[in-house]
Amino acid sequence: MPNPQFLVLFGSQTGTAQDVSERLGREARRRRLGCRVQALDSYPVVNLINEPLVIFVCATTGQGEPPDNMKNFWRFIFRKKLPSTALCQMEFAVLGLGDSSYTKFNFVAKKLHRRLLQLGGSALLPVCLGDDQHELGPDAAVDPWLRDLWDRVLGLLPPPPDLAEIPPGVPLPSKFTLLFLQEAPSTGSEGQRVAHPGSQEPPSESKPFLAPMISNQRVTGPSHFQDVRLIEFDISGSGISFAAGDVVLIQPSNSAAHVQQFCQVLGLDPDQLFTLQPREPDVSCPTRLPQPCSMRHLVSHYLDIASVPRRSFFELLACLSLHELEREKLLEFSSAQGQEELFEYCNRPRRTILEVLCDFPHTAAAIPPDYLLDLIPAIRPRAFSIASSMLILVAVVQFQTRLKEPRRGLCSSWLASLDPGQGPVRVPLWVRPGSLAFPETPDTPVIMVGPGTGVAPFRAAIQERVAQGQTRNFLFFGCRWRDQDFYWEAEWQELEMRDCLTLVPAFSREQEQKVYVQHRLRELGSLVWELLDRQGAYFYLAGNAKSMPADVSEALMSIFQENGGLCSPDAAAYLARLQRTQRFQTETWA
Repeated sequence: MPNPQFLVLFGSQTGTAQDVSERLGREARRRRLGCRVQALDSYPVVNLINEPLVIFVCATTGQGEPPDNMKNFWRFIFRKKLPSTALCQMEFAVLGLGDSSYTKFNFVAKKLHRRLLQLGGSALLPVCLGDDQHELGPDAAVDPWLRDLWDRVLGLLPPPPDLAEIPPGVPLPSKFTLLFLQEAPSTGSEGQRVAHPGSQEPPSESKPFLAPMISNQRVTGPSHFQDVRLIEFDISGSGISFAAGDVVLIQPSNSAAHVQQFCQVLGLDPDQLFTLQPREPDVSCPTRLPQPCSMRHLVSHYLDIASVPRRSFFELLACLSLHELEREKLLEFSSAQGQEELFEYCNRPRRTILEVLCDFPHTAAAIPPDYLLDLIPAIRPRAFSIASSMLILVAVVQFQTRLKEPRRGLCSSWLASLDPGQGPVRVPLWVRPGSLAFPETPDTPVIMVGPGTGVAPFRAAIQERVAQGQTRNFLFFGCRWRDQDFYWEAEWQELEMRDCLTLVPAFSREQEQKVYVQHRLRELGSLVWELLDRQGAYFYLAGNAKSMPADVSEALMSIFQENGGLCSPDAAAYLARLQRTQRFQTETWA
């Protein structure tokens, strides 16, 4: 008899929802249940009517948006013509992942749960609300919810009585086997699948365009604490088209030094060639990996060895460890009771996968190569706002924790290291629509708040609007020092002289009291209210997601009360109406 089957569908932006979904798949296999795990947009959504049991795992991005890999599903499931009995045969549960510092905390999970009930589905459990802000992360909510889930699932799908559960310390079979080649094949060459100039299909994640880098210029002053780069690419012949507000996605690589160190710690030959073979018939090989592939290519371009490992990494590493002391510590890190200690060891200092493997050398040296793709996640593309043409503004991420080595952002550090002056440089990239959409009516004013590198999408928008004769552009820009990080100062001044732009700068460190964009908004509260309430202006916000969006929203609330005469509940309703009608749009990043 085949094992009882159920389905896990995920919508993931940063990889957490995918990681939780794969954990569900592993826990199902341990319980001898069949489980398919798929991204929502890769699943034929019309088949849902035939699914008896589905677990949905979904993140909420930005201001209540679904992740990119569930947007098609999202549009379909909210079609008005779907009958209220469409999913009457389906039992379901929804696990949400969000951040309670955002107003629309876990909005996607809550809304999906309600919609599935409307379509006749039966909920096994209340929606799970995982929270990034909890000191133990989403697992604080996810762990107890999963315990309840398995009680319900095993009641519906009892496993075969003659098969015992696979205990946690025993590794499950790997997804792939690596078949090592004794010699290089005579045909075919290793390389990324790329979109070639003149190709019919636009470049995408599975086929990026290798864009020549034209320039890589530091735009902050030499004494400024942060290295910010303005990078330009040549996309002629790529078939890429974009509008203001769109973003470019870049696929970074690991540094040669880290690749060498990883291969040494695991005892791998970087030049060893292999082919990848799935163990299960419904599993396909990653499209980004060539066949055959070298170990160097796998580690350089695919395995995210510079990321902070998730709990699932420690669970599998403990299973694979043959060293008693190291295994004991890894089991502690992967247990529910060990999460505080894991947070202190790993998350707080931002310790990377490579550094953890160096801390557990006996375990690392014994990792079977077949498990590399189960153990280490794929490098995810990074999104950057397009500043105009194919220019991007990149803040090079570097900060210190209690670890000796400074923490560095994989993509920004890799981009900063590339020098087109030393020879040709090509970077894999593609474009997708951003979350900012600008009004097409010529007289509609636009208020843009873009501190730091948040100004990048507004440069493209202002250039586009000015070219179309739209001159009612109001830009609130914030930085530390006028002479260190005032991006495109001369350009803004020229546009001001032509009456195409009103610029309101905030230089936070040039006086005793720090002055930020939200202070400038309040100072010009009567103008902001006039533009929004009397003239139908659109309001845009881009930049760091930490505290700035909340500070700007608070400034707007006070403007609505002080300059608009609204009481607090009416001010909140006014702000919500702006958001609902797309007249208040944000694009923020961590």
